[in-house]
Amino acid sequence: QVQLVESGGGSVQPGGSLRLSCAASGFRLDFYAVGWFRQAPGKEREGVSCISSGISSNDGSAWYAESVKGRFTISRDDAKSTVYLQMNSLKPEDTAIYYCATECSGLGWWGKGTQVTVSS
Repeated sequence: QVQLVESGGGSVQPGGSLRLSCAASGFRLDFYAVGWFRQAPGKEREGVSCISSGISSNDGSAWYAESVKGRFTISRDDAKSTVYLQMNSLKPEDTAIYYCATECSGLGWWGKGTQVTVSS
C-alpha cells in the first residue's frame, strides 16, 4: 500500500524553527522527486520546495519558492524513505497545512498534510 505520512508540524512563534518529515512506504522513494506544498486558509495550494530523485544524475538538487529561499532546506534520506523540510526563521505567513507529494509537479502520490501555525 502506497503511503506518504507527514509529521513535525505544530505551533511556533515567529522566528522559530520546525522540521517536517515525509515518510514513505509501499514504494521505492529513491525513484521519485519529492515536493513540499502548502495551503493556507482561503488561498490556493502552492509549491514550497522540491528535491530530485535519489537515482537522478541531479541527485540532491533542490528548488525553492522565492518566499522561502534562505529559510527552508529540503533533504532526503532514502535509506529511511524519508524527506525532510527544515524550516527556520518562520513567519506568520508560513502558516498553512504542509503536504508532501511525489514529483515536483504534484502529479504523484500525496500525504494528508501536517498543520504549521506561526503566531505570537
